[in-house]
Amino acid sequence: MAVAPWLYGGLCFRFRDQNPEVAVEGPFLLPAAVAVRGGQMAMAAVAANPADTAATAVDHRKPQREKVPGLESQRRQIENGRRRPLRVGESWFLVGHHWYKQWEVYVRGGNQDSSTFPGCINNAELFEDQVNWRLKKGLVEGEDYVLLPAAAWHYLVNWYGLEHGQPPIERKVVELPSTHKVEVYSVELLLVRHSDMDTPHTAQFSQTDSVDLVLHTAREQFLVSPQEETRLWIKNAEGSFERLCNTRITVLDAALKTGQVVVMETRNKDGTWPSAQPHDTRSTLEEEEDFQGQPGICGLTNLGNTCFMNSALQCLSNVPQLTEYFLKNRYLEELNFCNPLGMKGEIAQAYADLVKQAWSGHHRSIVPQVFKTKVGHFASQFLGYQQHDSQELLSFLLDGLHEDLNRIKKKEYVELCDAAGRPDQEVAQEAWQNHKRRNDSVIVDTFHGLFKSTLVCPDCGNVSVTFDPFCYLSVPLPVSHKRVMEVFFVSMDPRRKPEQHRLVVPKKGKISDLCVALAKHTGISPERMMVADVFSHRFYKIYQLEESLSSILDRDDIFIYEVSGRAAIGENSREDVVLPVYLRERTPARDYNSSYYGLMLFGHPLLVSVPRDRLSWDALYHILLYRLSRYVTRPSSDDEDDGDEKADLEDKDRLPKPGRVTEGSSQDPGLEQAGPSSRVVSRSRAPVDNSPGPSHWPQRARRKHLFTLHTVNSNGTSDRSTFNEDTHAQPYIAIDWEPEMKKRYYDEVEAEGYVKHDCVGYVLKKAPVQLQECIELFTTVETLEKENPWYCPTCKQHQLATKKLDLWMLPETLIIHLKRFSYTKFSREKLDTLVEFPIRDLDFSEFVIKPQNDSARELYKYDLIAVSNHYGGLRDGHYTTFACNKDSGQWHYFDDSSVSPVTENQIESKAAYVLFYQRQDVARRLQTQASSSKPPASSACGAPPKSEFVDVN
Repeated sequence: MAVAPWLYGGLCFRFRDQNPEVAVEGPFLLPAAVAVRGGQMAMAAVAANPADTAATAVDHRKPQREKVPGLESQRRQIENGRRRPLRVGESWFLVGHHWYKQWEVYVRGGNQDSSTFPGCINNAELFEDQVNWRLKKGLVEGEDYVLLPAAAWHYLVNWYGLEHGQPPIERKVVELPSTHKVEVYSVELLLVRHSDMDTPHTAQFSQTDSVDLVLHTAREQFLVSPQEETRLWIKNAEGSFERLCNTRITVLDAALKTGQVVVMETRNKDGTWPSAQPHDTRSTLEEEEDFQGQPGICGLTNLGNTCFMNSALQCLSNVPQLTEYFLKNRYLEELNFCNPLGMKGEIAQAYADLVKQAWSGHHRSIVPQVFKTKVGHFASQFLGYQQHDSQELLSFLLDGLHEDLNRIKKKEYVELCDAAGRPDQEVAQEAWQNHKRRNDSVIVDTFHGLFKSTLVCPDCGNVSVTFDPFCYLSVPLPVSHKRVMEVFFVSMDPRRKPEQHRLVVPKKGKISDLCVALAKHTGISPERMMVADVFSHRFYKIYQLEESLSSILDRDDIFIYEVSGRAAIGENSREDVVLPVYLRERTPARDYNSSYYGLMLFGHPLLVSVPRDRLSWDALYHILLYRLSRYVTRPSSDDEDDGDEKADLEDKDRLPKPGRVTEGSSQDPGLEQAGPSSRVVSRSRAPVDNSPGPSHWPQRARRKHLFTLHTVNSNGTSDRSTFNEDTHAQPYIAIDWEPEMKKRYYDEVEAEGYVKHDCVGYVLKKAPVQLQECIELFTTVETLEKENPWYCPTCKQHQLATKKLDLWMLPETLIIHLKRFSYTKFSREKLDTLVEFPIRDLDFSEFVIKPQNDSARELYKYDLIAVSNHYGGLRDGHYTTFACNKDSGQWHYFDDSSVSPVTENQIESKAAYVLFYQRQDVARRLQTQASSSKPPASSACGAPPKSEFVDVN
């Protein structure tokens, strides 16, 4: 008769023709079963307490009252199951080779009453012991065991049962390079806590188990509460530790090996990690944990020119929905470790650590060193400790957080489509859907909006309409067309000191406009002026009248010299040559060659007008002596008799030809003031191009009583003792002083003196600008620049099209960047215009062109929540932050590690640089959520409590 065994209440039964007759096949105990966690085996549970595991038997140990098939049918079902291909993640079971062969003999015999009946499945030969149930080492498939798929295993258990106390040996199929394989031996890991490294707990895992299962097992083993945040480290062979950041990968992908130590770390109450705290700061950490302040009211230490980073972080930290996202650990489920455009989740995790520390309420200030290091690692422009722009850091951070938290794991290719005459609603919806197909993160949910871009070809009139996403609005400030420039005016009258003037000129004007503006203050004709940039005691550049003022920077030292006037040039008219003159001092030799002297420039250079027909060294000497008479003392007649008469006699033969020099020119100290017939031939760097030929200049300068004169190059660094006859380059003159003569006759204090004109006190008043004006300017039609033309598909060529941007859809949190810094090819400036912006009820309904629902006006109204400030200029400056605390509604001023409460009337200033606005419906939604879990906070940012306030302005 057919006999089929099954288990019930610890008894093994056989059925004959479905009429049971009790036949004891094993002890009266329910066999043990392995504990199953989420479909994954955990052998440790069996090893720890086999008696407990017996109480939770798996389903296949329960009696199955279905009809047991015949022996041939059993053989076909099992053998067909064994032939099925391996699939990754599937469960296969190990069956002892001895029992399986006995079963094969039994079913092939065809006699159910045969003595070859194998009995319950017995895998005792596969285990080292019957306590921990570890597999023996070196088991070989086909010799020691047989692999069965889950279905075949359950058939055999239902038909024959499993020996009492033995756990099923379940193994997973893993994917190896170019093949699939059943993992017979589990990975045995040693789990320890960071606070107790000496007490390991052994747990076994399949290579296909996720690292998250390892973390879950460790949390259960060490009784960690659900509210506590944990992370894992692995200890490498060399003793170093490495973070297991991505818990969604498998044990195989994480390269975890049997015997490896896995450390679980629990975050401190103050938001820090124990491993991030140096040993010498543990006592400080305990003090910080004892401190209890308002969450979010926490400064950031300046690591050295990192105020720009601190300002951006404080603004972002006070965006309520983003901060809640990190505080409630929702980011952990969305970390994207495989995004090639991201930072492997490191930026998101570093930012999360900062937020948790700042909002723990246990810190007065924190040191963002780890975050700074991460930023520098992924963005080399922020390496080191140079000053940077807070808006640039903010842009990088938002993009980095978005890519690290992008829910789209594999971005599909999306082709951008033009409107092609379709309705705006349809095109906008398509553009936003395409954007969301590649970009879907908390950053997109919070900060991304949509604007409409319209391009019009100036030739064919073709109109191109696209809708593009934005993360922030960079709005221009209305720019004044005037510019204030400071210059020094040097008169031809040697008795007058140089005058400092502050001139208002057109921003896009020319050098001639600068001269015209100065003429109104001095009464000197613009034609009698030459403009030069003086740097390091020499002329860096002498400007022509047609050159643009944009080539002059605010930091340049601009000197405007009065020279001889112009008149009509006739055959017998005289012309003046304008000579650039440098002052040099001889320095004693530093070597044994006493004939060597060094020459050092000093003082301010001059542009001196000299009549062309009176060019001689004698005349030039006296002209220059007259020009320097305010701070150079004339020698007495006795001093002149001490001159080098021999040198004078030797130099007479080296003077220009007699016909070129007017007699008596050396006797008149006022030859420079020769009257209206004097001329200035040119205004270029070589002021005159038809000066007397080089052959008319002496080869060496003639020695005089106070100083000597030499022709030099434009830098004043070398003598030009010889000239090329074919050139007409204007020579530069150097006045060389002996140290003793300079000390005796040259008054350095008087030479450096100058006076300020009344116009220096003039300040160009700037009227305040409304934020709405900046937004209007942002949406104004503009023409593309030559460097950025648009390719017209109709004309088939690049065109300087007109472009207009319009706001279509606004985000929950709107970031407005005020473009205070202006950079051009020749100039850089900061606009310190006061922009007046509302604290509440900023209404964008007039700027959004998308059809609006009148019943949802709050979708276009915003309240201010944070401001990034920049104080100072281009070369140096300091960033701070105003921010409204999401819990208390109180405004605070964040200045690096210092935090102080402020009132609303202190927020608006000329330093405002980046504004953060939150949509009113979002604020109400967040307040509703908060009120359900704790007492309601102040309904609006800015209702100040009664406390001390700091004046930040």
